[in-house]
Amino acid sequence: MAKSGRKPSGAGVWLYGRHAVAAALANPERCWHRLVVLAGHEEEAAVLAAAARAARRGSGAAISVLDQSGFATILPRHAVHQGLALEVEPLPEPDLEDVQPTGPASGRCIIVVLDQLSDPQNIGAVLRSAAAFGALAVVIPAHGAPPQTGALAKAASGALERVPLVRVVNLARALDRLKGAGFWICGLDETAPLSLAQTDLGERVAIVLGSEGGGIRRLVGERCDFRARLPTRPAQPTLNVSNAAAVALYELTRGRDR
Repeated sequence: MAKSGRKPSGAGVWLYGRHAVAAALANPERCWHRLVVLAGHEEEAAVLAAAARAARRGSGAAISVLDQSGFATILPRHAVHQGLALEVEPLPEPDLEDVQPTGPASGRCIIVVLDQLSDPQNIGAVLRSAAAFGALAVVIPAHGAPPQTGALAKAASGALERVPLVRVVNLARALDRLKGAGFWICGLDETAPLSLAQTDLGERVAIVLGSEGGGIRRLVGERCDFRARLPTRPAQPTLNVSNAAAVALYELTRGRDR
């Protein structure tokens, strides 16, 4: 995770769920205030907190034990918390230049760019796939995209701590900056004549995905050097955006060292 960048405004947020909480505790760049555990889960919370304190050489906070009614006061209704919640400060969000490679890379460098996505669970799921396939970052627009919420972190299953989430004021200009850094820009489009596997994209790739309803906006699409589709069947050519991102990342990394 890049160390420079802007710190999101606003109060602390609650992360919840085993993977999201464990990853946040293990992340030295994550500032956390309070680890809350559901009665009956104290042993698991103690193990996580001890590991976090060891990794951070003694820093950390105490564990609070709450019952179900106590959890209901701090978390959204129906949050799947698995007995764990962590009050944190949002992570600093790096600038686009912070996540670009500074020298020769050993494998393909991939940045995922999301246009018009507002669902935190979709963005979290894309982060999870980005972490699994070694993407450098996920880029989202500053306007319209959700903040770093507990729902986003839960869907990311720990990947919010591992993959930089970059917010940019102007997505089209951000793609221009990536082009200047040697990236080829590929827009995912089910109507494209060639599949992603049939497109020669080089070693630096920014893959652009739009929302299921609106797709990729015109000005963003005009920055794409290529359009490519996934190898889906004609009867069902589209996927949910997070599933499409996972398939695209697999195609881009297949047969390469990661």
